[in-house]
Amino acid sequence: MAQGQNRTSNSLVVPQANAALDQMKYEVAQELGIQIPQDGYMGYMATRDAGAIGGNITRRLVQIAEQQLSGGFSH
Repeated sequence: MAQGQNRTSNSLVVPQANAALDQMKYEVAQELGIQIPQDGYMGYMATRDAGAIGGNITRRLVQIAEQQLSGGFSH
């Protein structure tokens, strides 16, 4: 089995965050003009596109964490 196909290796600390991360994935893809297949299978997506989505998600998560640590973001 390929490394990217086993989702349990990347288990979330907060399992409820899965829906929020999926939503962020679709938002980032839309902003970048990348079409995600309706069935959710991204195996045929170009590596460059998948990397762009993942990189932008990481950038956003870091920004959110920095805001929370600086006290500039309240929940």
